[in-house]
Amino acid sequence: MSKSQLLREEGNRHFQKGEYSRADALYSQALNLDPANPTLYTNRAMARLRLSQWDLVISDCESCLGLSPDNLKAHYYLSQAHLALRAYSDALEHAYKAHKLCVAANDKSLGNITAQVLKCKKEKWDYEEKRRRRETADLEEEVLMLLRKEKQEAVALSGEEAEELTREWEEKLRRVREVFEKAREKEERRREVPDWAVDDITFGFMVDPVITKTGKSYERAAILEHLRRSQTDPLTREPLQASELRPNLDLKQACSDFLEENGWAADW
Repeated sequence: MSKSQLLREEGNRHFQKGEYSRADALYSQALNLDPANPTLYTNRAMARLRLSQWDLVISDCESCLGLSPDNLKAHYYLSQAHLALRAYSDALEHAYKAHKLCVAANDKSLGNITAQVLKCKKEKWDYEEKRRRRETADLEEEVLMLLRKEKQEAVALSGEEAEELTREWEEKLRRVREVFEKAREKEERRREVPDWAVDDITFGFMVDPVITKTGKSYERAAILEHLRRSQTDPLTREPLQASELRPNLDLKQACSDFLEENGWAADW
């Protein structure tokens, strides 16, 4: 083997021992000798993920993609690093790219990458939901403050009708608070995932459903893992090959739409 390959193998051994800083250093030495090797960049990115060096992970993965644009690991690691930095849209974009490449390659890491897609969607939704709730609370306070100011001005000019006008304004304020409270109650009602979105093998929310020849849909990663163990239909027990699965595009779109509005479902 070349010197760079020997350094990479040594780096791998240190990585397996959990010695990530030492592995990082060895991968860096290998890259100095072979800077056009995309695998070395993903090796180092993997070590840097363990070290929580997110910006360096992104740099390594982008270097890798400059050499190998369809590198599955680079997109997968990029997704993880962007998610750690709360760059949710970038994280989701690269998770989807990794998922697409994984499906095309029939790679065994599909389950992990599917989980990463769900994690990105969930954290993106959580962030946007918190922001929306803050904005709603601020709006409620602003509306009530303006109404209280109008009330004070109106009552001050009302003379003998002050008492009656005060009651009218208090009722108006009560109705406004009630509107906001009802909106909050509606959001906090018991959440349910529709049966059509749940995979019957893992009982998780589906991201990439495929349909069998009997018309039953499963999450792609789950049914492929099942077929690696037993080449039979989980429902009918009849023979079933991976090549007989077909994407369920309508269901995929329905699941995507539901998750977009209900990010909590990713943890189902």
